[in-house]
Amino acid sequence: MSLALDPAAQDLLFREARTANTFTDEPVTEEQVQAIYDLVKYGPTAFNQSPLRIVLVRSAEARERLIPHMAEGNQAKTAAAPLVAILAADNEFHQELPQLFPHFPQAKDVFFAERPVREQAAGLNAALQAAYFIVGVRAAGLAAGPMTGFDFAGVQKEFLDGDHTPLMIVNIGKPGDDAWFPRSPRLAYDEVITTV
Repeated sequence: MSLALDPAAQDLLFREARTANTFTDEPVTEEQVQAIYDLVKYGPTAFNQSPLRIVLVRSAEARERLIPHMAEGNQAKTAAAPLVAILAADNEFHQELPQLFPHFPQAKDVFFAERPVREQAAGLNAALQAAYFIVGVRAAGLAAGPMTGFDFAGVQKEFLDGDHTPLMIVNIGKPGDDAWFPRSPRLAYDEVITTV
């Protein structure tokens, strides 16, 4: 076998997992989210950056503030999802580098003193962490419905401060009976991999 991961786990995380569009009404607990984060925080990033910030939209009041910012096709499923997470990049992540990269605490100032450099690094590394988060949701036996169809400026103003840039919104829960669209095609190995 080429992979060390059990085939059932491979299916859970990748082959059978899909972007969910409907969910049951079973709640997603704080303990589940904590377990997801405690797993995915170990995913690699450059300089051990941890720019991902997550806002959990749980209350009815917060959900009402979020829905108008969603694209029309995403409003109903976001309103009905057991949990909604706003994933954002913290553009001031470098302030934590002395703690997170202790063998070279000067990296904070040597590499990330300028805002445009920080924004680029935060976007890339938070996107990596967002992907880990989605896989972690799947590892918890839940389904994720990540979306970028929303008013980014509106969500930032409503839920984030100026130093956090929204990346995506993820609906989370147990998948409903009609949660999946048919599996879309993927590129074959030879279409993606080149050996030199």
